[in-house]
Amino acid sequence: MESNSNAWKKLQKKLFDMVSIGVTGNRLNQGYDIVSTLMLIANIVNSFASTFENLQEQYHTLFYWVEAITVLFFAIDYILRVLTAELLYPGEDRPAAVRRYMTSGYGIIDLLSFLPYYLPAFFPAGASVFRMFRVIRIFRLFRINAYYDSLNVITNVIKGKKTQLLASIFIIVMLILASSLCMYSVEHAAQPDVFKNGFSGIWWATSTLLTVGYGDIYPVTVMGQLLGIVITFLGVGMVAIPTGILSAGFVEEYQKAKTLADVEAQNGIHFIEVVMRANDSWVGRRINELGMPHGSLIAIITRGSETIIPYGEVKILEGDKLIICADSAGEGMFENLTEIVLHEHHPWNGQMIKELDISRQTFIVLIVRGGKWDLPTGNYMLEEGDRLLIYSKERIDRYKYEPRF
Repeated sequence: MESNSNAWKKLQKKLFDMVSIGVTGNRLNQGYDIVSTLMLIANIVNSFASTFENLQEQYHTLFYWVEAITVLFFAIDYILRVLTAELLYPGEDRPAAVRRYMTSGYGIIDLLSFLPYYLPAFFPAGASVFRMFRVIRIFRLFRINAYYDSLNVITNVIKGKKTQLLASIFIIVMLILASSLCMYSVEHAAQPDVFKNGFSGIWWATSTLLTVGYGDIYPVTVMGQLLGIVITFLGVGMVAIPTGILSAGFVEEYQKAKTLADVEAQNGIHFIEVVMRANDSWVGRRINELGMPHGSLIAIITRGSETIIPYGEVKILEGDKLIICADSAGEGMFENLTEIVLHEHHPWNGQMIKELDISRQTFIVLIVRGGKWDLPTGNYMLEEGDRLLIYSKERIDRYKYEPRF
């Protein structure tokens, strides 16, 4: 019985590596990635080509089989991901891991990639509705995002700026509702067939504020036209807010990457990112048991959404992401690296990093704020509660602000 369990775990690990994008340990994994991408591209091309009536009449059989084969592949892919869900979420038991995958964004997309194709066989009346849900398959393109770090910047920007984006969207929605009610009140008497109700006003306000301006609904009274001019000007400003937020986010991501590259180039320190897998020898061991090579150390650990400073007693778990830095000059980095916490009266509170009076032999490696870590830039404003990881080529003993290592 135990041998069967071990055999299943080995098979499960192989299947997990196979369906996980970017795991290129052998040809099977690489081949599956290629087939998965080709199936997705074939399905999308097939969906668009089948909308042309002349092509549909000529290649109806080909379109049918391409759809059937690619959807069957999506179904098999989904089943494999369900079977290996506990390896995707190592901290969960099997039922919880399966439930977490099935309710995740990718899990829902994977399910809707094939389920609507088979549902008309059981519910013929809803065939047209189910066909609409097949559009969800195009979102599987986001899986290709895992291949390219440059595309991951988009995800990082949206995640990092989600609070500001939600705030701007809330303002836009409130402005649309206010504009629609105002326009309905002014125009309803003059155009009862056009501005029939509040929704007509919402449609006009949305197309105007978002600068689309279809022209199917427009004000005819003087008061309505004046109000329309004001709302149009407000719309230009409102649309610019999320655009500016996203632009600032892309600049920040570029600055983070540039700062890390500058640190490596100027100070001979190199950073690598390692994700712990189930069979890695470090999994389950404490930091002080690893025996890191001279001149290298683990700078930071990210575990899910949690950021952990790697003290000696911290145990490494499967799925942990380690940021490892190494001094190419071979200097004693454990002696020259420390963490300080900015308390209420610390002189660095409220200062930009470029304004700090610190030695040229000393620099800030990482900043931890609110459980998230950032790479320092010259314009980064330090705040109370920040935890700074500092490296100095001089002895670190003169920094007495709560060393933790």
